[in-house]
Order: sequence, then structure tokens, then C-alpha cells
Amino acid sequence: MSITIMFMVLATLTPFLFLRLNKKLYALIQSVLLVGMWLYFFAVMFQTPPDPFSISWIMFYLSLIVAEVAWVMFIIYEVKFMSYRKRNLQ
Repeated sequence: MSITIMFMVLATLTPFLFLRLNKKLYALIQSVLLVGMWLYFFAVMFQTPPDPFSISWIMFYLSLIVAEVAWVMFIIYEVKFMSYRKRNLQ
């Protein structure tokens, strides 16, 4: 369960990554998905879990997938930026 929470915290930070990458539409979409993700999490923890393939179930998993894609995009951006900066300093 702690791994899931760790990924959820990383997914919660994802809109800020999208803003850093100047992708405001993706940040907005991820913010909406985050609401569904946390609602699903609290429903699973404290109530009966929603049905598979329900809206909150889809938002939960889609949010985690989008977050992982965003982190890969961010890492690629940072590596390219550092390479570009390193070339310009020489």
C-alpha cells in the first residue's frame, strides 16, 4: 500500500511538472484526474470500493499512467536542457 501512496504523491506533483514544461492543458487535465484519483483512493480505504471500470476507477489508473509519462517527459527535458547549456558554456 505504501508504494501506491508514493506513486499517488508523485502524481499529485505532476501538474507542476507540466507547468514547468509549458503544457498548461496537460496540467489542467492531470488536475482533474487527481480529484478522481484521490476520491477513488479514499473510497477504497474507508468505504466499499467502486466497481471496476467506473469513472473513478478509470481516473485513478489514468492519473497514475499520465503521471509516469510526465515524469519521463520531464527527465528527457532536463537532460536535453543540461546538454544544451553545457554546449553553450564551452
